Amino acid sequence: MNLQNKIKIIGLTDTGMVRSKNEDAIGYDSALGLVVLADGMGGHRGGEIASSMTVDSIINLLQQRLPGITSGEVDEASGFSMESICIQDAVVAANELVFNSAEANPEHKGMGTTIVVLQFYNNSFSLAHIGDSRCYRLRNEKMEQITKDHSLLQELIDRGFYTPEEARNSMNKNLVTRALGIDPIVMPDIQEDIVLKNDIYLLCSDGLTDLVEDEDIDYTIKEFSANLEEAAKQLITKANQNGGKDNISVMLCRIDEDLIHPVETTLEAG
Repeated sequence: MNLQNKIKIIGLTDTGMVRSKNEDAIGYDSALGLVVLADGMGGHRGGEIASSMTVDSIINLLQQRLPGITSGEVDEASGFSMESICIQDAVVAANELVFNSAEANPEHKGMGTTIVVLQFYNNSFSLAHIGDSRCYRLRNEKMEQITKDHSLLQELIDRGFYTPEEARNSMNKNLVTRALGIDPIVMPDIQEDIVLKNDIYLLCSDGLTDLVEDEDIDYTIKEFSANLEEAAKQLITKANQNGGKDNISVMLCRIDEDLIHPVETTLEAG
């Protein structure tokens, strides 16, 4: 099913006020309802290469495989939809690609990236992520963070060393515990949930969330919910006004119509 006119997708990325290059990468396919964001890391253009390679690889593979999936098919071993399995496989393949590229090029040794992949289908979504780039959902005027950071800071919060409020001032903020491309094999966290009309989903790099409070992100998206491009611009502007110390990427998706065909009834002549 072509979702082109059912989902509004906007993606913007900005170098910020401090960095000389942008190591974030974004991409999407509106027809497939596919959204991908990566935040790279590594010296000598390594992060830039890792993130762009990852986004391109995942989108290209899913453009080949997703159209061939039978709607409603489930993987018996995991219980996940075949869409989720397909996304997981695409992330694993991208990890192998980045890792092997780094191994072959000493200048890029150790390059890696975070990744968030969001796929909409049949009034549902599949979400895969690695690292501390995030996905939020705004539903019925309430915003919630769907992903959980793979970071040292999140582990310290989970263990009770920090409250979420104290964590914002921590020096350990940007140390990730899982990234794509660093090890030969890495598995993303996979989530599935239902999608409702008027939901708004935000994918973003930590260049936004480190500098703009969740409450301010929530307020901005609500204020500009009818104009997602302006919402994205405003979020990037706020991050830059607060120092812009990192690259900033923002992707917004609004569900404008049900993501499933209405049931067709055939009447037989009597």
